[in-house]
Amino acid sequence: MSTHPLVSIAINNYNYGRFLPEAIDSALNQIYAPIEVIVVDDGSTDNSREVIASYGDKIIPVLKTNGGQASAFNAGFAASQGEIICFLDSDDICLPNKVAEIVAAFSEHQDVGWCFHPLQQVDENGKPLPQENHHQETIIKYDLRANIRGGKLKDKLASLPSTSGLSFTRSHLQQILPMPEAKRIGLNDGYLEFTSIALSPGLILEKQLGLYRIHGANAFVRSKDKRVQARVMLLTAYWMRVKFPFLAKFSNKVFAGGMGMFWRAGGVEPECQEFAQKYLSSVTPLEKLEINARALYYGLKS
Repeated sequence: MSTHPLVSIAINNYNYGRFLPEAIDSALNQIYAPIEVIVVDDGSTDNSREVIASYGDKIIPVLKTNGGQASAFNAGFAASQGEIICFLDSDDICLPNKVAEIVAAFSEHQDVGWCFHPLQQVDENGKPLPQENHHQETIIKYDLRANIRGGKLKDKLASLPSTSGLSFTRSHLQQILPMPEAKRIGLNDGYLEFTSIALSPGLILEKQLGLYRIHGANAFVRSKDKRVQARVMLLTAYWMRVKFPFLAKFSNKVFAGGMGMFWRAGGVEPECQEFAQKYLSSVTPLEKLEINARALYYGLKS
């Protein structure tokens, strides 16, 4: 990695025109240079395109038809040139020192491919929300490749952040992207996190370097809709097994979790049945038995 690497901040947006200026401004106002700010608009129908146009050549716009979060990740990465990629959701904000902290962390640990950090939760107006914060401002290096390949990631990490807490080296992301795309809820940042942990050592930077906005429209992460969660888990497991077969033990557990949630919610959705059938046809009889037993357990537990 060069001494002062170019950093790409890739902002994913869909119908968040009311929040988008704050996200873009927070990216442009980093104390670190050089940076490039890429704004991917995923087919918005609000005023997002007008907001993007108002920034002129300060940003790199990527205007596309709606394709979902995975599609936006792919488009942002394809348009980027940076050695380091920081993702930012358009309803969130990165603090002015974020990129400087990320670059320093990657520079100190040149063998890692990913760096995650927590976020301060705020309300729709940017007011901080109460949350437990036991973080000490430190950097912890993890190498959990053997753990996740053995299907044992539970309790190894306290938590994984949402999109705006994720940064990667370009060489690392090239092993993962492009992600399989789906217009409806499909793969999300969990796929990036799990595959990253499987492919490279990484860092948890225990500093809240961004603001995560809680509001009515970003319901997925806080959703109690088991079907939404089940769909994401099932598709994540399916594509992890297809793209990274060495993650079979871990993907089996994720798949079982999704199936358990579906059973609890009344059955697998028709649009997911094909993925479920393909997945189960690819496993051994013993694996299928273990998956069904685990799914039953998760279904009763959820």
